[in-house]
Amino acid sequence: MGLTGELETRGAVENAGGAIVKPIFSFPGRRFHFVDPAGNEIAVWGE
Repeated sequence: MGLTGELETRGAVENAGGAIVKPIFSFPGRRFHFVDPAGNEIAVWGE
């Protein structure tokens, strides 16, 4: 899981070949999940 202040940077994930598998949702804070080109699922969390 990564921490960022700008979840809207998810466009950079897609531009790098990643695929969003869970769009931004509320959790304590906000987060989304993506799969990188190698198939690893990664969560990104922001406040």
